[in-house]
Amino acid sequence: MEIRVLGIGCARCNELEKRVKDALAELGIAANVEHVTDLKEIAALGVLMTPGLVIDGKVASQGKVPSKDELKKLLGGGK
Repeated sequence: MEIRVLGIGCARCNELEKRVKDALAELGIAANVEHVTDLKEIAALGVLMTPGLVIDGKVASQGKVPSKDELKKLLGGGK
């Protein structure tokens, strides 16, 4: 699983990255988590509001920090 957290490094972006890593650990899912800070790359992915979350090439969230439970659902573990 490839996960990209999109944001310039603000507190909300860093919180999203932490929650994603915590949710992955709780679910026992191995994933590559990358924090993208380049605004051009973020815009190229179609994300206009940060923080953004891209899971396996698809934008899963933007402009908010989902709860850990919401993230678990997005990551496929909270069905």
